[in-house]
Parts: sequence; C-alpha cells; structure tokens
Amino acid sequence: MQAVKSLHIFGCKDTQKIDICKAFDELSDQPREQLKKLYAAVKKYEAEIADALMEDLGKSAFESYMCETGLALSEISYMIRHTKRFSKEVRVKTPLAQFASRSYKKPSPYGNVLIMSPWNYPFMLTISPLSNAISAGNTAVVKPSAYSPATSRIVEKIVSECFEPEYVAVVTGGRAENTELLNQKFDMVFFTGSQNVGREVLRRTAENLTPAVLELGGKSPCIIDDTANIEMAARRISWEKTLNSGQTCIAPDYVLIHKSQTEEFVKRFEANLKKMHGESVKSSAHFVRMVNPKEFNRVSSYLKDGEILLGGNTDEKERYIEPTLLKVTDLDSPVMSNEIFGPILPVIEFEDKKEALDFINQRPKPLAFYYFGEKKNGWEAIKRCTSGGACLNDTIMHIANENSPFGGVGNSGLGCYHGKDSFAAFSHKRTVIYTPTWLDVPFRYMPYSLFKYIKFLL
Repeated sequence: MQAVKSLHIFGCKDTQKIDICKAFDELSDQPREQLKKLYAAVKKYEAEIADALMEDLGKSAFESYMCETGLALSEISYMIRHTKRFSKEVRVKTPLAQFASRSYKKPSPYGNVLIMSPWNYPFMLTISPLSNAISAGNTAVVKPSAYSPATSRIVEKIVSECFEPEYVAVVTGGRAENTELLNQKFDMVFFTGSQNVGREVLRRTAENLTPAVLELGGKSPCIIDDTANIEMAARRISWEKTLNSGQTCIAPDYVLIHKSQTEEFVKRFEANLKKMHGESVKSSAHFVRMVNPKEFNRVSSYLKDGEILLGGNTDEKERYIEPTLLKVTDLDSPVMSNEIFGPILPVIEFEDKKEALDFINQRPKPLAFYYFGEKKNGWEAIKRCTSGGACLNDTIMHIANENSPFGGVGNSGLGCYHGKDSFAAFSHKRTVIYTPTWLDVPFRYMPYSLFKYIKFLL
C-alpha cells in the first residue's frame, strides 16, 4: 500500500512519511491486549474527554459520560470479553462428496481500515469503531471531524499513548485531508456522517472495490396515535430532542400525531422541558449549543417553515436555538425535505393512521422509526414501515444495546455494527477446507469414469 502523503499524522514528524499498512499480521496478533491498553487510557483521560466535549459542543460531564465515554468503554469491554470467542474458527457440515474433508468458517481481518467519524458524538463514534477494528485484528487510520478539534486532540493523545503510528494513526484536517485519504487504497472503510458525504465515500470506495460500512442519517419519523400514553410520549420525545440539542442521527425528525392528541402533547412537552432544564432552557447546564455558526444558521432558518407552537427563540452569539415545536402544513417545505439535526421538531396532524404510514413509506427509508401507542398498533406499523431500527413507546434506546446490530437501510446507511456485528463488520468470513492425505477418492479426476455411480452423491 502506498504511504499517505502530505497529511499530518499524529505521532509522526510533519515531514515523515509512514506506510499506513505495515504488516497488520505482525502488529495486531494480540487484539485483547491492545484493547486493554485502550480501555485503560480512556479511563485515565476521562476528565479531559469531558473537558474536550464541553469545549466543542457544550456537553455536561454527565452527558459526556452517558452518551460518549461510557458507551465507548462499554463497547471496548464487550470486545475484550468476546474477541477470543469471535476469532475462533467454526466447523460447518461438509458434503458427502467431499468425504474425509473438514470445513470451517474462519474470520480474518480486512487489513488496514479507514475510520471517518463525525462531530456530533466525536469521541464515542471514533473510539467505538476503532475498538471494533482492533478486535478483528486490523490496523487503522482514524480521521476525526474538523468540527470537533478539542476532542480530536484527546483522541490523538489516547491513540499515541496506546499504539505505534504504524498500528493506529490519527489524521487531522478537513475536506482536503478527507479527499486525500479516500484516494488511498484501504482494505475497508467505516464512515459515519451525512448522506451527501456518504455517497461520495461510497463512490470512491467503489472505484477500488473496497468494502464499506456507512452510518448515515435521514428523517426519522415518530407516530403518536390516539391510544398513546401522551405523558410518556412527551417525556421521552422531549428528552431525546434536547439531548445534544437534537444533533443526533437517530433523533425524531418529525412527529405525526393524531389530531386529538396535539394540544395535550404540546402542554406535556413544555412541562417536561421545565422538569429537565428549569424555567430557562438557555441557562440549563445540560442543553448543548449548535456546533458552529453554519449549523446555527441552517437549523434556525427552518423556524419560518411552520407555525411555532412552542419555543422559537434563538441567540446567534451563543449558537442557541430553543427547543421548538413547529406545526407544519407544507410537507414540501425545507424543514420537511432536509434532516434537521437540531432542536426543532415539526408536528404534523393526522386522523387516519393509514395516511400517516403511507406518508412515511412514500419517503426515503429512515435510520429509525418510533411509534407511541398500543403494542398491537405499534407492531403493525413497524411491520409496514422499513427502517434501520425501531422503538415502540420509546426513542433512540435501540442504539444502546450492544447485543443488537445498529445500522441503516437504503439512504440511511449500508451495513451494521455493535457488539458481535461490529466484529463481523471488520472481518472477512473465510472458508477453510482441510483434506487429509490418507484418502484420495478417484471420482473427482478425469476421465470421470465413475460419474454414473457417484452422481447421486452430488
């Protein structure tokens, strides 16, 4: 593999060129030991990680641990416990025609992988896939987002302390560096980010026939039907929509609500905001700001696309957007055409549930689908609507189960990961056949004179 040129790789001198694929079979033969190093380093720098996330996004220490550091540690710990088992070959049945042979499935690492992470959960979505790549026996180049520089620095600190740069390298920078990295020939690419960039990543990997996992986003719908526990629906939706200020790929992007529930939902939503953040959300220690002025301007522009039922205040200097419920009637407006990625929640009324489901199915397949209502109604809706994941009477919690896969479908992503599925994502399943030499059945060889006798075995 060619060396990465004209890129700053943490752990190397600026003028140094390094081969990013130095014999992964020599470097990564002890993944559990490498994972233990990573786990210890994350624990060691827990306070600095929290400081970095506060600097980049204004996340509180509790939210930093709950949504970033704690989840990363959990994923690393899971891999430490299970990597040895996941790495073992598995014997499978062998056809009678191959008598005396034994067949196995053996996972093998892809080689050198590229991990491109986003800014919204910059630590967790960097370290977790890195632990997965290491678990499967790969080397890795990590490219954090330029929009979260403080977190990138602590990632660099952890990586450089744990690993030689030939094993795991961190590359900083923006679009130019992303482009240069994608010009390199990697053995696998793991990307988390927007649909637009994801398309470009897939196009570039396709040129090299490189396997890729794409974790994207989209407009995740939420239905509240006339049987829903409206207090619970408002509580859980208001929590998730204000978590990280709505800058979450699986946040509810719009709500389809039965007309009879709208008024009560607005009241309950407002009441729960006060319970969580006090009288002033702006003053809350737990309410994150938009990541940069560009995102502030983009998201705040959606406020004009409907009737404000609740919230609507902004502060450009602080990059603050108040949690807002926006009644929408124009279903082709920008707020309904683009992923919001902010604390604005469009509300669309319906009377016929079939109408609501048809509306969802006419749109690109979402990363997540949420339903609040009776269990029977929810399961019926989940069966009718395709999505990457789903929750019944809850939001986003499907991502927190390391025993279940997480991934998108259609425009919302390609492939999945978490736990065992992460190991599989970073591994190639290889078939191995062992054939002894004490028996050599003649029928396989020309001139096939025994064919009429053995064709029934095939």
